[in-house]
Amino acid sequence: MMLDLQSNGSHSVDGNWRALGKLLIYCSGCKKGGLFNSIQIPGHFVYRTRFSRTSGKSFLLPQCRTDVLYVSDPCEHLDQGEEGDVGFFRGVFKSFSMSKVRKMLIKRGAQLHPTEVCPYCKAKLWNMLQAKMIPQSASCRLGSYEDCIEYYVCLNGHMLGICTLLPLSDSEEASELE
Repeated sequence: MMLDLQSNGSHSVDGNWRALGKLLIYCSGCKKGGLFNSIQIPGHFVYRTRFSRTSGKSFLLPQCRTDVLYVSDPCEHLDQGEEGDVGFFRGVFKSFSMSKVRKMLIKRGAQLHPTEVCPYCKAKLWNMLQAKMIPQSASCRLGSYEDCIEYYVCLNGHMLGICTLLPLSDSEEASELE
């Protein structure tokens, strides 16, 4: 992944290496009244994270699937009251400034969030839900409810999102169904 992100010949990445390093190891959580305003979950370092280019394709509309997006597995925050089991996920685009997603956001006149910024690089954010650019395949990939997923992409191509995770079946329940 790291070699791919810098494969354009320069040894720089969109938003700088420090921001990318933070994105790789830190779950930003959310604050009440912030991007995902319904709940408060503190940010924290993540013990282990897997980023996948294949998973990233699930977060792109069909006409943008030639873009390269690496997405993490959801960081699970279980039993959040009315919200249920919440998952946070992060991602990064390769060469976001030249991506089809960025061009489509601009073409659609997507608005930048008026107050919130990327927790990794402090750049302004586009709301992908508001831009109607979240495909159904994203909720399938995350194991979440279809209408309970939201994510943002910053001007540097960092992605952060939240979803309500579907409950996993209990192994006893699963064996009873067989």
